[in-house]
Amino acid sequence: MVEAILFASSDPVTVAEMAARMPHGADPAEALVYLRRRYEGRGVRVVKVGDAWAIRTAPDLGFLMQKEVVETRKLSRAAIETLAIIAYHQPCTRAEIEEIRGVAVSRGTIDQLLELEWIRFGRRRMTPGRPVTFVVTQSFLDHFGLESARDLPGLKELRAAGLLDNRPMPGLGQGDDEGEDQSGQSEMFED
Repeated sequence: MVEAILFASSDPVTVAEMAARMPHGADPAEALVYLRRRYEGRGVRVVKVGDAWAIRTAPDLGFLMQKEVVETRKLSRAAIETLAIIAYHQPCTRAEIEEIRGVAVSRGTIDQLLELEWIRFGRRRMTPGRPVTFVVTQSFLDHFGLESARDLPGLKELRAAGLLDNRPMPGLGQGDDEGEDQSGQSEMFED
């Protein structure tokens, strides 16, 4: 009975909880001593977890239970915009992100990007209030196959990929490259 209770339970079970489920007079503590010996050296073990008991995989076989799973998470439009602004304007403050986006940045958006480890806190600005800045991380660069943030696509590459309108920037003619440096990035992407 103790074996069945432990096998069926995903959480550790105390001796008192086992005794409450078993017939009067049954001794779960004695059964645990027997089960521990029985499972010694096998693929699973009866182990004490705090003041409770559980059946768990033998420690030397734990590697068999590991499975790498790629978790796909869709970023919201706000998160994508925020990430792009940080990548192109780093280091930048929350106020600068909000100024560029034209709307407030929710704490959840920043928290999600921090949790993904795609951004991190940078140095504080030496301006009144000493606001914190954000920069992209090595994980961000690795995920997007970049060696550094300088390898981000410029305006020409983004337009060629169909990610930006082919309309000229305000104040520039159609073929006018005055607003772009040699990498194809616009001055608006400079700090």
